[in-house]
Amino acid sequence: MARVPEDQILKGPIVKTLLLLGWPVMISNLLHSMYNIVDTFWLGKLGGIESTSAVAALQVSWPIIFLMIAIAFGFGSAGVALVSQYTGARKPEEANRSAGQVLSMSFVFGVTIAIFGFTFSHNIVEFLGIKDAIAEAAVTYLRIIFLGIPFMFTSMIFGFLMRAYGDMITPMKLEAATVCINMVLDPVLIFGLAGFPQMGIMGAAIATIFSRSVSSAFAVYILFSGRAGIKLEFPYLKPVQWRVSQIFAIGVPASVGNSGTALGFVVLMAIIARLPDQGSVLAGYGIANRLTNLMFIAIEGLGVGVATILGQSLGANNVNRAEEVAKKGMILMFLILVGASAFLYLGREFLIQIFIDNDAVIAEGSNFIRVFVFGMAFFGIFRAVNSSFMGSGHNMPTMILDLVRLWGLRIPLALVFGFTLGWGTSGVWFGMALSNVLGAVLALGLFKTGIWKKRVIKTA
Repeated sequence: MARVPEDQILKGPIVKTLLLLGWPVMISNLLHSMYNIVDTFWLGKLGGIESTSAVAALQVSWPIIFLMIAIAFGFGSAGVALVSQYTGARKPEEANRSAGQVLSMSFVFGVTIAIFGFTFSHNIVEFLGIKDAIAEAAVTYLRIIFLGIPFMFTSMIFGFLMRAYGDMITPMKLEAATVCINMVLDPVLIFGLAGFPQMGIMGAAIATIFSRSVSSAFAVYILFSGRAGIKLEFPYLKPVQWRVSQIFAIGVPASVGNSGTALGFVVLMAIIARLPDQGSVLAGYGIANRLTNLMFIAIEGLGVGVATILGQSLGANNVNRAEEVAKKGMILMFLILVGASAFLYLGREFLIQIFIDNDAVIAEGSNFIRVFVFGMAFFGIFRAVNSSFMGSGHNMPTMILDLVRLWGLRIPLALVFGFTLGWGTSGVWFGMALSNVLGAVLALGLFKTGIWKKRVIKTA
């Protein structure tokens, strides 16, 4: 059975249920990361200036794509709150209707963004100051990716809806299948194998979008067939004013928070690029940041589990269980990151050396981990609180937390310690770590208000 049983979600042991819900999401996140890893790997084999331009174009494109994903995340968070709470309240038809509204609205927005992005890709790249061969490659890649945004949104929303229902396995299987398609198509289209012309970065974009379109087709089939619990009907896709208003009320703050985060990381990268010995700093930070992000994959999986259990518990009017899962989620995620921090700290030089054999880069990356790990565990608390608000459907506090942690804390602290006080790279890393600590304190303060205890669904 793909779905975690309802009794397990509403009555089972908290930690065990979190792990049952979380592990497929962790695998899905690992699989999802393979898209960029595989693209980068094969494009790096093109050789010469084409290889350099293509890989650089991927890095230029990612923050822009991240902005698009932030919009889908808003609709997805609305789906999590509504579907999980209606499921917990044992109102499956209302859960289905809400799922239909979220899916249709996200698709319409996806089409709108696709038209806009395809039309203005050149202007976007030019605005970022990218020139020559890299700009040309970035525009080519972005235009194709923008055309596939509706499919990307559909497959993402499918994952949100199924996980809110309690089915973590089906999205994981679909992600695995589409990643395999992308892995096979990438070298074929990039290098022109099996009779195809050599397409370079265009081939990488087409492989990604084709695999996403296959994923979205299967997702729509599964949702309309009812094979995985949620069952859509075409009338459910027609916009209903009060439902649309509800989705916007829940989803817009989440979209704003994630969009602000995406922009903030662009600014943070610009700050890091101002440090002395730019090449070694950026390379060391890039490798070390990937290592820390791998540690966060477990936290993201558990965060989805917290949102699902909490949402369904609120739907069932079991506030005590909702509070229990939030608190135990914080403790579990904090402790996991304590262990991950110790592992990274002790093995930092060896781990970075796996990726590159350059003493200056290894030293910079090792220094980042040495300083940053003291704040890593506090992100577990921050993420658990965010998941609690997401499951309850109250995303305004989530938006505040995301924006304040990055724009109010991380960027200013990195500037103050790195440049004003003259601590250099260690100061920037210290500011980033301190932002996690202070962000966790702020998150706990908002959690204590109890806003998340009020459910958002209509049951009358």
